[in-house]
Amino acid sequence: LQASDLIITPATTFKEKPDPSGLVFGTVFTDNMLTIEWSMASGWEKPYIKPLENLSLHPASSSLHYAVELFEGMKAYRGVDGKIRLFRPTLNMDRMVRSARRATLPCFDQNELLECILKLVEVEKEWVPYSTSASLYIRPTLIGTEPSLGVKKPSKALLYVIMSPVGAYFAGGCFSPISLWADPKYVRAWKGGTGDCKLGGNYGSSIYAQQEAMEFGCQQVLWLYGEDHQITEVGTMNLFLYWINEDGGTEKQT
Repeated sequence: LQASDLIITPATTFKEKPDPSGLVFGTVFTDNMLTIEWSMASGWEKPYIKPLENLSLHPASSSLHYAVELFEGMKAYRGVDGKIRLFRPTLNMDRMVRSARRATLPCFDQNELLECILKLVEVEKEWVPYSTSASLYIRPTLIGTEPSLGVKKPSKALLYVIMSPVGAYFAGGCFSPISLWADPKYVRAWKGGTGDCKLGGNYGSSIYAQQEAMEFGCQQVLWLYGEDHQITEVGTMNLFLYWINEDGGTEKQT
């Protein structure tokens, strides 16, 4: 995968930019996307920035049947100085490669992919909201596309990046407290599992517990593990814990 091979054929028709104050997470998308195809026979093809379009997949694609796919979530922010910045994108690239290895999907040079993503953000810079309470969400995705029902490492894959202007994930806003539902009968991550990878299967199987949390008036699930109910994570966000220990000192953990 080489950023120097990037071919840009941007959209010539443009959608109207939404009002940043009324954004609903992940429902509006920018005019362009990044796509890079891979095959076991030829390796990575040239990257393309092109108009956003639907994907055409064979109905036997491994991503559709066995969840051979992964994604990342990162954001571009427009500062009060007008500059556009990404928050620690190299860490997202590191995790994406780690997820790819676990899902038997092709690895790539993180710096080369990041350079392609930065170019996509540059092409779509007017989609980065002029707001301190909104940002441009970036969703790199890698899926197995081999047309085979065999449970195996795919011989074909597609890496693509779509972007969406977003506000706060929850309707209450960025700084409104939310309530968490903790029930040990559901487990999100366990030793030897894929909890450290950002795989779609991790999220699809969590929706049932999420729905139960909402029935009890909570917005999210606080996932527990083991007989001693160790805290592992919250479904769609980081968790920071702050407490006073037995010696009177303060501690924090994330």
